[in-house]
Amino acid sequence: MSGKDWNPETYEAFADLRLRPALDLLAQVPKLPAGGVVDLGCGNGQVGPALKARFAHRFLIGIDSSPAMLARANETGAYDALAEADALAWIPEHPPALIFSNALCHWLPDHPALFARLSRLLVPGGVLAVQMPRQELAPSHALLRKLAFEMFPDRFNFSRWQVAVSPPADYFRMLAPLGQALVWETTYLQRLAPMAKGHPVRHFTQSTAMRPFLDKLDETEAARFTQAYDRALATPYTPEKDGSVLFPFRRVFFALSLTGRGGA
Repeated sequence: MSGKDWNPETYEAFADLRLRPALDLLAQVPKLPAGGVVDLGCGNGQVGPALKARFAHRFLIGIDSSPAMLARANETGAYDALAEADALAWIPEHPPALIFSNALCHWLPDHPALFARLSRLLVPGGVLAVQMPRQELAPSHALLRKLAFEMFPDRFNFSRWQVAVSPPADYFRMLAPLGQALVWETTYLQRLAPMAKGHPVRHFTQSTAMRPFLDKLDETEAARFTQAYDRALATPYTPEKDGSVLFPFRRVFFALSLTGRGGA
C-alpha cells in the first residue's frame, strides 16, 4: 500500500457503489458465538452503521492504518472503539466473534498465511468475512500498469507483477482446512455518472487503484499520467449518449465459519 494517507473525501465520491458489496457480504454472515465484532480496514467507517445495526449489542471496533480515515470513521458514531494499526501485525485484546474486512485484503500479501492468521484470532466458532476487488486484469487497472511503464520506466517495472486476488475456487481450497467456507464472486455493472472533466472510470479509481502510481509522480507528471489515462479509458469504456459509463467491476467474497475450530 501507499505510504501516503488516504483522502476520505475522494474515496466517498462513490460511497453507494462501495457500500453495496459490503452489505452483500454482511448478508451472508451466519449466527455468531459470543464475542465482539471487528471492522478490519474500516476506512471512513462506511460499513460501521450497518455492522452496528446488525450486531447492536456487541462491542464494535474499527481498525485502520489511516489517521484521516479513522477520524472520519469516528464521525459516524457507530464504533465503540477505533484503533490505528497495521492489519498484518494487528492482534486483538480479546478474541472477536467476527472479523469483517471489506476491500482491504487485496492490498495485503500471502493470502494463505494471512487468512490462516486471522482465523486463529477468532473465538471458537467465529467467522472471518472478507470482500476483495478482483479487477486487476480489467482495462481500468491494466491500463494503469501499461501507461506507467511506458511513460516512467525508471520508476515502474512490472516484470515480476502478479495478481493479488485469485479466482474464487482458489480461496475455497485455501479455506476449506480452516472451517466451513462460503465463497462467491459477483460482477457489478456500475453506472458512473458523467464528469465535468475527465473519464468517469478515472474518477472512480483515483482514490484507490491509482494511488500507488500517483504517489511516485510529481505534480506535473501526475497531470500528464492522468490525462493519458483519461484518453486510454475512452476505448474500453465508451460513454453512453448521456455521458455516463457502464463499468463492470468484479469482486470476490467469502464467509469462513470456524465451526468450533481454531480460536486464539
